Parts: sequence; C-alpha cells; structure tokens
Amino acid sequence: MDQSTTSSFCNLGILDSLSNDSICEILRSYNGFCAATQTLLAAVDDLSARRDFVAYVHSLCKHGLDSLVRDHFLRVLEETFERNGASRFWRHFEPYSNVTGLNKNDDLEIDEDEILSVLHSALEEIYLEKGYQEKCLLMLVHAFQSYKKQVSGNTRDLDAERNHLTTKYQWIVSSVLTATLPRNFRVILHWYFKRTLEELSTRMDEELQDHESQSKDGMDLDEKGKICNKVGEMDVDECYNESRYSENNKLVNSIGKVVLHLRSLGFTSMAEDAYASAIFLLLKAKVYDLAGDDFRSSVLQSIQSWIQAVPLKFLHALLVYLGDSVSYESSSSGLKSPLALQPSSFCPGIDSPSEGLVRWKLRLEYFAYETLQDLRISKLFEIIVDYPESSPAIEDLKLCLEYTGQHSKLVDSFISSLRYRLLTAGASTNDILHQYVSTIKALRTIDPAGVFLEAVGEPIRDYLRGRRDTIKCIVTMLTDGTGGNSSASGNPGDSLLEELNRDEEIQEDVGIDDDFNTDDRQAWINAARWQPDPVEADPLKGSRNQRKVDILGMIVGIIGSKDQLVHEYRTMLAEKLLNKSDYDIDSEIRTLELLKIHFGESSLQKCEIMLNDLLGSKRTNTNIEATISQSSQTSGENAISMDTISATIISSNFWPPIQDEPVNLPESVDKLLTEYATRFHETKTPRKLQWKKSLGTVKLELQFDDRIMQFTVAPVHASIIMQFQDQKSWTSKNLAAAIGIPVDALSRRIHFWISKGIISESAGVDTSDHVYTIMESMAETSKNGAGSSGIQELLGGDEEEERSVSSVENQLLKEMTVYEKFIMGMLTNFGSMALDRIHNTLKMFCIADPPYDKSLQQLQSFLSGLVSEEKLELRDGMYFLKK
Repeated sequence: MDQSTTSSFCNLGILDSLSNDSICEILRSYNGFCAATQTLLAAVDDLSARRDFVAYVHSLCKHGLDSLVRDHFLRVLEETFERNGASRFWRHFEPYSNVTGLNKNDDLEIDEDEILSVLHSALEEIYLEKGYQEKCLLMLVHAFQSYKKQVSGNTRDLDAERNHLTTKYQWIVSSVLTATLPRNFRVILHWYFKRTLEELSTRMDEELQDHESQSKDGMDLDEKGKICNKVGEMDVDECYNESRYSENNKLVNSIGKVVLHLRSLGFTSMAEDAYASAIFLLLKAKVYDLAGDDFRSSVLQSIQSWIQAVPLKFLHALLVYLGDSVSYESSSSGLKSPLALQPSSFCPGIDSPSEGLVRWKLRLEYFAYETLQDLRISKLFEIIVDYPESSPAIEDLKLCLEYTGQHSKLVDSFISSLRYRLLTAGASTNDILHQYVSTIKALRTIDPAGVFLEAVGEPIRDYLRGRRDTIKCIVTMLTDGTGGNSSASGNPGDSLLEELNRDEEIQEDVGIDDDFNTDDRQAWINAARWQPDPVEADPLKGSRNQRKVDILGMIVGIIGSKDQLVHEYRTMLAEKLLNKSDYDIDSEIRTLELLKIHFGESSLQKCEIMLNDLLGSKRTNTNIEATISQSSQTSGENAISMDTISATIISSNFWPPIQDEPVNLPESVDKLLTEYATRFHETKTPRKLQWKKSLGTVKLELQFDDRIMQFTVAPVHASIIMQFQDQKSWTSKNLAAAIGIPVDALSRRIHFWISKGIISESAGVDTSDHVYTIMESMAETSKNGAGSSGIQELLGGDEEEERSVSSVENQLLKEMTVYEKFIMGMLTNFGSMALDRIHNTLKMFCIADPPYDKSLQQLQSFLSGLVSEEKLELRDGMYFLKK
C-alpha cells in the first residue's frame, strides 16, 4: 500500500477489525481508484473510467478511507500539473531567457508582437489545463456528495468540502509555478503591460485631445449622444467615436483577460505590481511631458485631468471586467478615504466608484504630486532665477508640498544647488543678492511663515558676510532703480526699497481687514486649524502663526547692523550728489524718506542735511546769477561767462571725508571761481567758500578744423585739454607741472583723451618724458588709428577713477587707527588676547572722544590688516605682538 495511507487523516486502526474479504476489497478498490485517477487526469474521454472512479471512491469511503482518497488525488493532481501545466508553460519563455530589462537588449532581435502572442497562448494553454483539472476535482467532490446522499441523505458539508479542495488545489498550483518561476517572467510581464498600456494611453490621449478641441469649438457633447456606462465597457461617448471605443474596449478586455489568468495561477500580486508599475511609468512620463522646462504655466490641473481621463478610466473598466467593482459606499472594510465622501465628485463620469478605484485615485494623485514636486525641486534654482515669471511653477510646488509634506527634501536639495551653482567665486555679489531676494519672494509663497526660508537662506547669508563688497551691493540694490528685480507688482525703474515698501503696505492693508472681520467664531476656527511648527523651525523666531517674512530685515541681517548699511548709504549718496551736473534730487529724497520708515530719522539725519545742502546750493546759485550784470559777464577773448557755473555748497561737518586732489585750473576758470566766491561772501556774510577744485564735472565743446566734439569730464581732464588751447604740444613733465599733478597721475588721466583720438602720444628725447600733441584734423586722427568723425557727445571718466568720497574701508581704517596704540598696549601687558576680549576691553575703556563703537567684524578686519603689516601675529585664535 502507498505511503500516503499513513496520513494523519486516516485511522489505520480500523484495518485490525476488518475481515480478509474487506481488506481484499479495499486493495482492489484502491488500485482501481489509482488507475482511474491516472486515466481521468490524462484527459482521456472515457465514460467507463468516470463511472469506475465514482464507484471506487464510494467503496473506499464505505470503509472510512475518504482522507486517503483526497490525499492521493491531490498528489497525483500536483504531479500532473507540474508535468503537463507548469513545465509546458515555462517552456514557452525559454527563448527569451536573456531578456533582463524593460528595454530590449541591443544584441537580441526580439519581435514584440511575438512575445505578446507567446504570453497570450501560454496563459491560454495553462488556463485550459488548469480548468480541466478543476473539473476533475469537482468530479471527486460530486463522488463524495453522492456517497453521503446514499448513506445519510445529508449534503450540508459539501460546500465546505468543495471550498477546501479548491483552495488546496489553488495553493498547489501557485506553489508549483512559484517554485519553478524563471527570472525573466517578471520582466516579460512588466514589458507586456508597459507596451499595451502605452498603446491604450496613446489612443485615449487622442480621444481626449479630440474632445478638448471640439469643446473649444463650442460643441455640446451632451447633445451629440449619451455616455455609455455598461459593465465591462469604458465610459466614452459611443455616438461620438464608436470605432475608437470598440478598439479601446477590446484592448482593455485583452488586458483584463491576462490579469484574470495570472490571478488564477496565483500571480495576483505579481500582475498588480506589473500593471501598476506600467501605469506609474506612464504617469511619470506624462508629468515630465507636461511640466518640462516651462515654468510660466501651471500644469497641476492638466495632470489631474489626464489622470481622470486615462488611467482612472482604464482602471474602472479593468476592475469592472475583473468583477472588483464593489461600490465604495457598500464597502464593509471601514477604511474609507475622507476625499471620497462624495463619490460622484471624486471620480467625475463614474456614478458609483468602487473602493479599489478610490484607492487607485489616491495612489495616482500622490504619485503625480510627488513626481511633479521632485521635478520642480530639481529645477528650483532655474525657477527662482526666472521669478516672478515662474510664479505658476511655484504655486504648483506649493500645492504639491502641502499634499506630500516633504518640505525637508526641498531644503536639502536647494541648499546643495546654491552651494554648487551660486555660492562660488565666479558669481558676482550683485547676482548672489538678486538670487537671494528672488529666493525670499518665491519661498514666501510656499512658506509664508518663513520656517524653511531660514534654513535655505543661512548658507547665502554666511557666504555674503565673507565678501567685501556686500554692503555696497546691498545699498545699491535697495536704492538704485535698476537694483531690484521688477515684479508683477512693481514698475520698471523702481528700487527694491520702493517695491518692498509697496508690498508691505499691501500686506498691512490685508492684515487690517482680517483683524476687522475677525470675530469669536473665526477665532475658534483659527484655533482649530492651528498646527505646531515643524522640527526645522527656529524656536527663537516665534510661532509660525505670528512670524512674518521681512525681506528687508533678512537683507540687513546679512550685514549684522543697520548702522553699517546707513554709513555705506551715506558714503554712496555723497558720491552721487558730488557727481551730479544738476540739482535734480527727487529720487534721492524719495529713497531717503523710504529709508526713514525702516531705519528711523535719527540715523539718517546727516543724509537729510546733505540733501538740504543741494537744495540750498540751487537757491544760492540762482541768487548769485541774478546779481550778475550783463556788462560784467565777460572780459577778454577766452573768458568764460559766470552763469555757466553751478556750485554745490556742502556743510563739510555732516558729509563723509572728501578726497581733494590738488590741481591747477586754467587762469580764466580760476578767476571765475574767485569772483563767484566773492559774490557768495557778499550774499552769505560771514560764510566763505573753500573750493574743492578736483571735484565736480565740466561740460566741454572742442572745435577742430573738421569736427566738433562734446564731452562731460572731471575738472582734471578739462584742465589737461585746455592747456592745449594755446600750446599744441607738451612734454609729460611740463604738462604735469602746469596742471600741478604727478607725472604718473597725468599718464592715467590723459589716456582718456588719447583713447578718444584728441591727443597723440609719442616718445620724447628722454625715454621717461613723453610728448603729447593735439590732433587738429581727422586725417591725423585716422593716421594714429583712433577717433571718429562727426559731432559726438561723450561722457568722460568712464574708466575707474579715484572716488570723490573716501570709501567706507578707508574711513574705517582711518577711524580704527586711533585705537591701534590701545591694542598694542593691551597686548604688551597681557601677552595674548582673543578677538572677543580685545573687543570688550575697547568698549569698556575707550569711552572718551572718539568712543569705540565698532562691530566685531570691523575690528577683525582691522586686526587682519595689522597682521598683514606684520605688526601682530595670529595663532590659534589669539593675537600676539610681532617679535
């Protein structure tokens, strides 16, 4: 007897109580049952074998050996399926054993349609084999049923018997196939679903585009036909495009059939993974196609529409075909999404979406949001460069982050991009500042509370603090009309300060309205919506509900103190005012008033006096011109009229240190300045003028034999060219002596006239003494390869010249020099001191005039200069006297 008779389900003790005849009957019945089973499973259509099979089952059941019957039949069934089903099934895919990826190998010639056909035929073949074996299994169940009906007339347990045997057989099929699963089968499945869903997506995309184009033409689809919604069919306008619907329906049925076969073989999870992967690949490609590098239009709505029109339609039809279309409302799982409280609005076009479809929609939307989010984060640097034109992309990113909550990914990725692409030596400070301001504006949309902006902006602020021209660039950007980025809310030519002030007024107006309309009920609503700050938030900044992004405050925070910014602004304002050729200071007054709003009037008092000096100069100049009589305006052939002078009269105690270079002006000009000073003294007694002759601008008109040229230059340039009015040629030494400047300074200054083709340079008798000659005609100019013909109006001094006002660095150096002896004395007494200790000691003891009021960074800069001059040493953060 077979070893299977030792099954735990068989009580062999009954054999001891049987007679020899009974034992012989059992042996005869068992051998007959085994033979009948082999014949039956061999797919031999023998009616007598079926009758014998039932008879043998009855005989064995009569002796209580029904468990022996089950075990033997299932074992033979497993062997037969492994031999006739699994082996043949996997043999179909052996020619494609080298397929290891979704893309075809370059060295393999694989027919895509052939693989498609092979998969269908293999699944059909094994499905038929499995179906026949299931019929044989049902014959066994019916045999048990007929026996029990004969014996007791009770068939209540037959359903349980059938379910038990069917489940066990399904487990056998799945185990056999999984144990012999080749590596390439998953790849083939993924490839199959990818290819078929791409084809279906292309068709449905065309259908969607046709629908949109006809909607734009004003066509009413509801009037053309009604939407079909039948079981196993996709929701399309059958009257609008019946042939296309039929093709799509056939393709969906074909996919559904493959999924059904795979499910019956125990590959449910593998099949779902395969077509889910294909759907997500299609969705990812669609997101990339719609978004791409176009940041000026929102794509989120288009993506959502595509999800509704293509993958959800397919999944709805597939679930209907598979019989998984249980209504979401009738689901008993209890796990319902809050987004599906109204199923009809959740899935437009589908009256009662199934629970599976609801879950699919959530998965697809999350994947789409995450994919678009990652795409926008990877391009965030370019998006911010294009801001505010790229505002739609920022809005999409904001919605995606609200859905996914992956703000930390944005912070980490953007900081990495900043360090690699912006915070480098090759980027100008001005470009970095503009990118910083654009970053603040863009991220303010995503994060109004500024929680993540703090983390993103920290590397930029740290880097800018190490650049020497940061303060100057900040002041220029705040006050210059070309310094700020124009935005939708601004006007071309507005300074960043004006733009920020206008935005702040708008925010304050909105805030006032909000406060005015807030009542107790709204307060409860706000309390219910309260959320804690994320872990990245700085606790020192206050709650996100009270924090407001202050762009100007963040910019000033780079410097560390508003006093440094005001000092730099005062220096730049002085430079701008001294170089003005008129008294138009309306823009400067407007900028000063805006700065007062943010920094207070007291800190900008000196700047206000400087502007008042310009206004006073205009009045004084007008009064002096009114006192000039017509007879005293000219004297001599080359005399200059006094009404051509416009003086800028400054109160030197309130202006930054002025750099005055000694220069000898022509006698006629000098005489005119003296007469102007005399008239000023007469009208402003007892005040007297002290001329800064190297400052200001001079408008010249040079008349040659064949051309007239106009220039606006510095006084020293005018003095140089006017020396050639009476003498056509000068040596460099004589010309420098006549003007009163060093020879090397003359060489730098006169290069402007040489570059314009006005003066030629040649070697003199002495190699160190050059000869400069005026060029009277264009022929001479062309011969020397410079200049051009015609009347020109050029601005002189475009090259970098000495400043009219001492730079902030030079002023700081001059002010800090006073404390050098204190520092040397401290280091002599204490031996070595750290930067903080030196700073605190100076603040404590240097309280007399001038008091020590410098920042730690300014002191560090001064000490670094002493180290470079080898007066001090710096070791391990400690300063020593140089030995």
